Amino acid sequence: MRRKPVTLALASIGAVAVVVAGLYAQEDVGTIVRTQTTNVLAPTTVVDRDGTYVQGLKSTDFRLYDNDKLQDIKVDETFAPISLVVAVQADYKVDSVLPRIRKLGSMLTSLVAGESGEIAVIGFDHNIKDLTNGFTTDGDKVNEAINKLRAGSMNSALTDAVVTATRMLRNRPRDRRKVLLLIAESVDKGSTMKTRDAVTSLEMANVIVYSLNVSRLYTALTTRPAYPRPDPIPPGGRHVPGGGANTPTENARNMGSQGYGADFAPLLKEVYITGKNIFIKDPVDLYTKYSGGKEYPFISQSDLERAVQKVASELHNQYLITYNPNDKSEGGYHRIRVEVARPGLSVTTRPGYWMATVP
Repeated sequence: MRRKPVTLALASIGAVAVVVAGLYAQEDVGTIVRTQTTNVLAPTTVVDRDGTYVQGLKSTDFRLYDNDKLQDIKVDETFAPISLVVAVQADYKVDSVLPRIRKLGSMLTSLVAGESGEIAVIGFDHNIKDLTNGFTTDGDKVNEAINKLRAGSMNSALTDAVVTATRMLRNRPRDRRKVLLLIAESVDKGSTMKTRDAVTSLEMANVIVYSLNVSRLYTALTTRPAYPRPDPIPPGGRHVPGGGANTPTENARNMGSQGYGADFAPLLKEVYITGKNIFIKDPVDLYTKYSGGKEYPFISQSDLERAVQKVASELHNQYLITYNPNDKSEGGYHRIRVEVARPGLSVTTRPGYWMATVP
């Protein structure tokens, strides 16, 4: 046995690469050291001036640049079967929206997942519920699962749902396209996982995220007020202005309902989120753009169905470009740019990915 220097070992999952250099391995002479390669997935959509999807392009029609360096790419021209997780917000705020969502079962099965697709449905408030018990190809089970959706608690753990869905997709076969469809408001409330955890999971599993955005204005106008909690401070325990009676009615008049003042906390929270750039106010925007997907807002049933059709159309007209970056030594964020060698066409793809290096 002797110490043999290993100049470079590369370990990767999906689009995240961790480069380990200058290590030593205790091994016999002649032992083969196996390394894995990094494959970055760039889902790419091409449309003409009229917005019509362009099909039939070949690898030679595309140019992909990673940090402005031209890459050797592979373009998948065959349709890979889809593994789809549908994650639906099911807290008390969306109670008025759930009846519309329950009508989507057949559309999700036939249009989005397609003939060879499989679907898992999860609902989330403060908990994540797997309503299909994993993936299924049975449309009746998908309908049954969506019909189980019921409004729950006051929290909506969006980021936790993204992480859970990504873990489910990560275990699917390599030859399947992995898609997460969110039907939710563009806000997180009550997640235990961090946004960074969700982004890293999405990238490592090569998951594309689409979102059908529930209108927060609509839910604010249609949500029934939560059942008032009892005032923890008895009437006799509060200060009363001179001449006033220390009774529940007088306290409510002076302090607002429940003794906490007028219920304008939700409005203040919205103003705070909008006015400050400390927190990510719209995690859905981050998840969709970072993974190469899109957002589609809706209010009415027809809006929702059109949004599902748009998601289906894009998924079934995408080019899946993969490549092994030739600039792995550059840590940090890698920008992706795709060009098509034909005039008059517009190209969209994911903006980039993160390359982590270990000294």
